[in-house]
Amino acid sequence: MKKETIVAFDFDGTITHSDTFLAFLRFTHSATRLVSGFLLLLPTLVLYKLGVIPNYKAKERVFRWFYRGWHIDRFDGKCKEFTQHIEKLVRPTARDLITRYRNDGAKVVVVSASIENWLHYWCINNGIDTVIGTKIEIDQQGYITGRFASKNCYGPEKVNRLSALYPARESYILEAYGDSRGDKELILFADRGYMNKI
Repeated sequence: MKKETIVAFDFDGTITHSDTFLAFLRFTHSATRLVSGFLLLLPTLVLYKLGVIPNYKAKERVFRWFYRGWHIDRFDGKCKEFTQHIEKLVRPTARDLITRYRNDGAKVVVVSASIENWLHYWCINNGIDTVIGTKIEIDQQGYITGRFASKNCYGPEKVNRLSALYPARESYILEAYGDSRGDKELILFADRGYMNKI
């Protein structure tokens, strides 16, 4: 019996040519708000660059400053609008590759450290029904707390999340595409891994 092929793509820097978190910040906030926010967050960013605090903690602090208190309906509305902006960031070669895999019957999965909400809308529009990303915490009234509801989907967490969704590893062939150190573990976990090959 022929094994199913699952193809896992990183998003930022792999499917797109730039980071969507920064692009989403610019999409949802004025230049004045961005400047004031990053000035206040400068100590966090310096500590991250120096390796004092990890990637996920710095990212969560930035996310909290800009989105804590937003209602999820407002946030998701902006995520849906943002898909048109993402289209401008997508590598044509990545789009062609995804189309080829889908036409060949492979299951295409996006595995990204980006927030799942804006990935979801772009993936739905492009025929990708499985998205694994960083989840955000929502309180009982529907407001964003600013905390992440999952681990940042980066490094080993990409393998953990993919394995949780598709646990029978021997039953499928895994191909994976990435572009950074956050994809290293996923690339090594795959039967065929491709770093910076799009």
